[in-house]
Amino acid sequence: MNFSAQYIPYSDTAAFSTIVTDYVAAHPLLEPYYQYPVSMQSILLAIQARQQFSTNRQLLSTVLMHQYAGMPDSELVLKNIEKLADPNCFTITTAHQPNLFTGHLYFIYKILQVIRMADQFNKDLPAYSFVPVYYMGSEDADLAELGHVNLNGGKIEWATNQTGAVGRMKVDKALLEAIDQVSGQLSIAPFGEELVSILRAAYKEGTSIEQAVFNLVHQLFAKYGLIVFLPDHPEWKSAFAPIMQQELETAFSHQAVAAQVKNFPAEYKVQAGGRDINLFYLQEGRRDRITLKDNRYIVNDTQLVFSKEALLQELAMHPERFSPNVILRPVLQEMLLPNIVFVGGGGEIAYWLELKKVFEIAGIPYPLMVLRNSFLIMQKKELALASKIGLQPIDLFRSEQNLLSEVVKKTSSLQLDLEKEKAKLIALYDEIEILAANIDPSLGTHTKNLLAKAFKRIEQLEKKMLRAEKLKFETLHRQLHQLKSSLFPLNNLQERGENFMPYYAQYGAAFIQMLYQHSLLLEQKFAILKEE
Repeated sequence: MNFSAQYIPYSDTAAFSTIVTDYVAAHPLLEPYYQYPVSMQSILLAIQARQQFSTNRQLLSTVLMHQYAGMPDSELVLKNIEKLADPNCFTITTAHQPNLFTGHLYFIYKILQVIRMADQFNKDLPAYSFVPVYYMGSEDADLAELGHVNLNGGKIEWATNQTGAVGRMKVDKALLEAIDQVSGQLSIAPFGEELVSILRAAYKEGTSIEQAVFNLVHQLFAKYGLIVFLPDHPEWKSAFAPIMQQELETAFSHQAVAAQVKNFPAEYKVQAGGRDINLFYLQEGRRDRITLKDNRYIVNDTQLVFSKEALLQELAMHPERFSPNVILRPVLQEMLLPNIVFVGGGGEIAYWLELKKVFEIAGIPYPLMVLRNSFLIMQKKELALASKIGLQPIDLFRSEQNLLSEVVKKTSSLQLDLEKEKAKLIALYDEIEILAANIDPSLGTHTKNLLAKAFKRIEQLEKKMLRAEKLKFETLHRQLHQLKSSLFPLNNLQERGENFMPYYAQYGAAFIQMLYQHSLLLEQKFAILKEE
């Protein structure tokens, strides 16, 4: 298995928002909303800022060691956990929810990028050490988003009745049936049985989803030294309790976000406005918002009502019952980890740009943000078809109809545009306009109007000619549609629609190693991977 890489600007894909492409381009409009530009110099500045903040490294090491007790093949991971006790050790972190079987392809891309960064920074900056971390957003309660996976053009769904934080749900018979569906589709592939074995080892009936995804990610990435961070833990929440108390007493995060986005450039859409109180209350099977009304704290959609004193006592006694939402989750992450770089997707970068003041008020260092890697994987059959049609890989980011028109024009032996005829028409009407204007100046304007009408009808005829010729190219159209559907499922980027499993079933662990080799560090470019 051998792939080569072609790197192109994100803007060339027309698949990312303006705020993302402007962030990558370091547009001056966005400079007030983040701490560091993306560069190696900023790595050193982030380290200096992090050294001024007291991270509870003893807690970090103790809880992580307990988490990994008994996990197989974790020698390198345990060494990385031990390194965290050193004040000159820092983390490179990405975050994602516990999607079913990892969800979209970019889940893998994010993790491999932080691994690759940590490895390279260890070589380039020997005075420090760096370890890669995957922070699991296991308290997310959106099962509709997390409980399905796309596979071979279809969808496999976890048909469970469980509710609440997805990470606290349990592997049940319905989930095991979902694995059976994967097996039915992929087990005949060269590494299909190996893949299914990995899934069955991770998703044991009765295991929490948080633990199952932890098991799965560990199996895939332990040899790279990746640390999986599980935030839904009493000791982590206890350490974060002062920030949660500050939020309950002052609602500081909502005010900070409001101040941050007040002058946000109109060119960009505000991503995450948050709530007056950006905390949830966790119970068995539930994760509900906390709201303040008439000096009482209400847990939405429940009978729970607290006075201020009672809620603060509840926080002190049971911090694990409190859960930060999208506004405060990054603060929890950066408070507990000695982090200097956060690798996130476009949506994550966009809402982190609204959080700088939240970090300032909380007194926690704001990391260097790097847009995660993106790949378009083109296998031999897709490259061959593109070549047959006469398209380069970079062409495929354009719409199907646009490409069809271009290919038909290149392929057809007939003249399909009327550019020469249009030029002759303009010249003819110019002569007529001169003759008419000599008789009556107003006729010159009338002549121009006639030209505009004639020109419009010529353009309509031109479109009809092209449309008629396209009908003769049914095979070409079918091939183009097949290619676009394969690489851009549902007209979306491949990484947002497909899962890693078909690739692992075909190539095995070599697929992950190949992605690692082609993962960029701080370059922030889109990669087209071509199988050779």
